[in-house]
Amino acid sequence: MLSGGAGSSIILWDLETAENTAKAFVHRPAGVVRTYEIYVRAHGPLLKPGSRSSSSHKFGITHLSFYPFDSLAFLSSSYDHSLKIYSTETLSASASFDLNSVVYSHSLSPVADHLLVACATQHPAVRLVDLRSGASAHSLAGHQGAVLSVAWSPRDEHILASGGSDGTVRLWDIRRSAGGLGVLDLEDSAGVGGEDGLGKNARLRGRGKAHVGACNGVVWTESGHNLVTAGHDERVRVWDAATGANALSHFGPIIKNTHLSTLLPLVAPCHVVPPGQPVMFYPNEKEILMFDLLNGTLKKRLRVPGGAVAQVRGSAGQRNIRNRVTSLVWRPGNVEMYSASSDGTIRAWMPRTKEDADVEEEETQEAGGG
Repeated sequence: MLSGGAGSSIILWDLETAENTAKAFVHRPAGVVRTYEIYVRAHGPLLKPGSRSSSSHKFGITHLSFYPFDSLAFLSSSYDHSLKIYSTETLSASASFDLNSVVYSHSLSPVADHLLVACATQHPAVRLVDLRSGASAHSLAGHQGAVLSVAWSPRDEHILASGGSDGTVRLWDIRRSAGGLGVLDLEDSAGVGGEDGLGKNARLRGRGKAHVGACNGVVWTESGHNLVTAGHDERVRVWDAATGANALSHFGPIIKNTHLSTLLPLVAPCHVVPPGQPVMFYPNEKEILMFDLLNGTLKKRLRVPGGAVAQVRGSAGQRNIRNRVTSLVWRPGNVEMYSASSDGTIRAWMPRTKEDADVEEEETQEAGGG
């Protein structure tokens, strides 16, 4: 597993070290990419902007992802305007791309033959970086403000979704000259049926907003049939990917979302939930909310026992919470989720088993002297 901090460090974790243990376990880093400050102290400042002499980013990390076809490589983006590719074995950067604006998130298709990395940046266009040629391929223009989140379809290698500060969620087909397929409209629960009722050759929708406020989270379900978006109107919406229809899933007034950084709901893998009952986890400031994805029913609230929260009002009216949950990730092949918090803590979440209960009972008896 990878984690990145506000201080530009990147840490590699070996999760296998905690296998077959029912007791609390503290992981130790398997590797660390040195921060820029440490590099400068050791080697001096970079000779020129954009130099590849340093493996580390200059500013905080915004997004990390393993290369989808080979975990021996991973990508990172940062507030320092760059996208970097690293070797997992050596933790050294093999390539670095300067995008000339803050990179909020990036996405590499899990099914494509192409090696295009979609980047959401402060610039009002989705940037595509071609890893084969080592150049920024082209841009997809349409948003009227910063692009905050991007995600490739897990079904179609040419389809991309993006969310921006203008409240729009746009769909793109990179094979088209203009790129755009249209936008999602929160007022549309019918969708665009097209010739087959599933969106084939449908007339494009050019106007509409998915959120009343910035959209800083866009994710696909595992099947690619639905798109899930999160916005500053403190709403999570589920969409039919074929027709663009708003599924009208209502998650209630409990949702919180006020920060500009990317905030991604996590849809549980199909193999860990009953058929036809998809589950979504949402990082809701000081807790993790578990919902039925289709009807919005709250199933569970996951909280850290005894976690104290300091809450103040910032200059921009944003909530500043010391241990705010910032991101969630699922461990492939396991019933195991990890959460990261703004206090620098990473926690593992997994179902409570009979073995766990037995260990807790044994510890309680030992503590009570019986």
